[in-house]
Amino acid sequence: MICRIVDLRCKEVINISDGCRLGFVCDVDIDISCGHVVAIVVPGPCRWFGLFGRGEDFVIPWDNIRRFGDDIILVEISFEKHPPRPPRDRRRGFWGW
Repeated sequence: MICRIVDLRCKEVINISDGCRLGFVCDVDIDISCGHVVAIVVPGPCRWFGLFGRGEDFVIPWDNIRRFGDDIILVEISFEKHPPRPPRDRRRGFWGW
């Protein structure tokens, strides 16, 4: 199967380890000394409705790509999970009084 970089940009990337949709491919890292694709890049998530930019991009190594479909790419990546936010005391008001 031959695929151009332009065709990769139309494919959605899904993480099979947790079922999360990561987004669409925005870039490809290529090792120009040997001509091999090293990784695909997916833009990070939006911060607060996109007003504060985006998070860091997901750089997915080529070895972590499991399957190419007609419109999706399945990858297997384990991200470090952030600790859950402690629950807020509901008895306090908006300003914490």
